[in-house]
Amino acid sequence: MIPAKNLDDNSRSQGSTTDLKKESVIIRFCKFVYWPSIQKFIIFVIIFNSIILGLETSSKIMNTIGGFLNFLEVLCIVIFCVELALKIICEKLSFFKSAWNIFDFLIVAIALVPGSGKLSVLRSLRILRISRLIARLPRLRIIVEAIIRSLPSIGWISFLLVIFFYVFSVLTTNLFGEQYPEWFGSIGASMYTLFQMLTLESWSMGIARPVMTTFPYAYLLFVPFILLSSFVVLNMFIGVIVNTIGEVMNEDHAQASESPGDDGKEEGQKSALHRQPDHLAFLGGELISLKAQLDRIEGLLKKDQKDD
Repeated sequence: MIPAKNLDDNSRSQGSTTDLKKESVIIRFCKFVYWPSIQKFIIFVIIFNSIILGLETSSKIMNTIGGFLNFLEVLCIVIFCVELALKIICEKLSFFKSAWNIFDFLIVAIALVPGSGKLSVLRSLRILRISRLIARLPRLRIIVEAIIRSLPSIGWISFLLVIFFYVFSVLTTNLFGEQYPEWFGSIGASMYTLFQMLTLESWSMGIARPVMTTFPYAYLLFVPFILLSSFVVLNMFIGVIVNTIGEVMNEDHAQASESPGDDGKEEGQKSALHRQPDHLAFLGGELISLKAQLDRIEGLLKKDQKDD
């Protein structure tokens, strides 16, 4: 007579095997959805769809092959919707835990907005589909993440630039406003003129030299403004972003080089997966879960052999 304990162990082993087969099917399905060739095909469709949207702006082309272009656009939308549907089936609610997935979902949802009515203006945002490339290319994601992380520092640099503008606007309005009211007649006009000088658009021949015909020493005000705003403050924007990109890449390399011990091996694997693109992270999580179940089954089998 077989002991009840062995029966329970065998039932648990069979249940684990059934779950293992079920999860193996899910993993194969998700592996197909996230197959590199499939992802490259989606990137091609995104670029192709963006070209179509550009061609649709030409009335001559639309009069010639407008119907064909509309068909291709609908085909691209169908491909995008099928891709998202497969991802949602594969990842379930975990799909919406990623900000990039939500961004992807909203961009595709815009394509389903009716072409007429109050929401028709959203149809012009269809070109944003090309921004889906950011979620597909890891290097672009690093740059976007660096820009987002740089926003606090950029905000303070912008505040410093506003202070410069305000100080020089008051000075130029008081000094040159009476003679040149079109450029410096008010603080608002002065700020707009200084913004033109900031962009280095005709700042010398268009503004500085005409003012210097009446105020010969005006260059003592304009030159420091150009140096402070264009060559110092604006370069600080670039410096902050470049520095943040370096920090993000260094963090990524440092985390990738970490080698957790045996006790924290599984946790280290899961932590490393969170740094991967969404599809790799999901598949990796499924593989870790599959390995854990295999280890449990192996333990049960060894235990059965010992009991025998």
